[in-house]
Amino acid sequence: MNPLAAIVLILLLIGIFSRSRLEATAALVIGVLCLGQNATMDIAGMNFFPVRILGWACFFRVLLRKEFSFSQLTRTDNAFIVLYVFTTLVLLLREPETAALRVAKMLDNLFTYFALRGLVRSPEELKSTVKFIGLALIPFVILLTVERTTGQNLFVYLGHPGKIWLREGAARCFGSFRHPSLLGSVGACFLPLFIGLAFDPAVRKRAILGCVLCLAIVGFSNSGGPASVAATAMVGWGLWRFRARMRAFRRGLVFTIIALALVMKAPIWYLPSKVSSFTGGSGWHRSRLMEVAYQHLNEWWLVGMPVEETAGWMPYNLGATGGADITNQFLAFGLSAGLAGMALFIYLLYRGFSGVGQALQKLREDGKDRREEAFLWGLGVALAAHVTNWLGITYFDQFNVLWLLQFAGLVTLSEFYLRESAPVAEETPEVGAPGSDQATAHA
Repeated sequence: MNPLAAIVLILLLIGIFSRSRLEATAALVIGVLCLGQNATMDIAGMNFFPVRILGWACFFRVLLRKEFSFSQLTRTDNAFIVLYVFTTLVLLLREPETAALRVAKMLDNLFTYFALRGLVRSPEELKSTVKFIGLALIPFVILLTVERTTGQNLFVYLGHPGKIWLREGAARCFGSFRHPSLLGSVGACFLPLFIGLAFDPAVRKRAILGCVLCLAIVGFSNSGGPASVAATAMVGWGLWRFRARMRAFRRGLVFTIIALALVMKAPIWYLPSKVSSFTGGSGWHRSRLMEVAYQHLNEWWLVGMPVEETAGWMPYNLGATGGADITNQFLAFGLSAGLAGMALFIYLLYRGFSGVGQALQKLREDGKDRREEAFLWGLGVALAAHVTNWLGITYFDQFNVLWLLQFAGLVTLSEFYLRESAPVAEETPEVGAPGSDQATAHA
């Protein structure tokens, strides 16, 4: 970690421990946008990169200030814990020599998720966080513009290696991230939230600016995956008018997938390959990976398998691992902990969609402000965007914190609206007390 990155990190840590919850969240977001994983420190044999330090700091702040009660965990919170604890235990039993790395990654996810559950506790706080992100994206996009036009990544001064990739003669920007697709995912996955925010006339101009900045980030990444995710977000918002009839849509979607499986010459998992012919990107790799994983199911279904043993699955191997490039988050959980790990991940997503669906229904039944419903819908669309993204990438750098921010926000808002709308039992007056039948009779 160079001196400038260290100074920025120290300032952000001061903000986390000394400022309000909103400002602590803002400090974490700034760290994600500015400090990549290349700026690391080795402490007791463990690599501590900036977002790990910031995420853990936020968690300890929440603990010290008692800003989150672990006695009130939701079913989604429990599903989150079970997923990462189970996956880590399987990995430790299978590969005990990687214990420090596996435990650290588990703590990264658990600490950061529950820190954000404690820091963002209401719809207004999450909206304020999204509005802040919109402001933070202005200088971020300016730096990406410099990178795109000059080939100079200015984040090199904060420890980024400054790599340059080209596609069809145009630069694929990295920003502070480790891959252009992860950079593009920032724009693609926050786009639905800014659209939801635009339903509020008071902040509509800022929300529209946020949408423009998000689309610019997708464009600067020059990646097919984020373009597909942004398209998914737009489709999700296209369903807004039919939000009260989503059960029919889900059934129609299942029917469409079955019909495509029957009429397509290639297996159904080659859909990403066909989509990439329009959006660009490595759709064939994603489709072929799903096919070959199915062919080798007998090798990993029980307790997963080391990634290096996937060598030979594809015509090429990833230099860092010696195995196939696992660009699928569902398969990544499968290789970590077998079909049980994959099932737990799918169950977590089900809990997320179920919670937001119930909360949206409650808001409609209670006649709540349409702006509240729109913002919550945007969170649901963002979750669908992540699901689309995971068919082509894993979140292997600081972008994972932004995913955790959105998911923690979704869980918090779903719980908030369901709790707010829950009927409050009326207390039965004591005999003889004002309002009781006996008191009325005596009167």
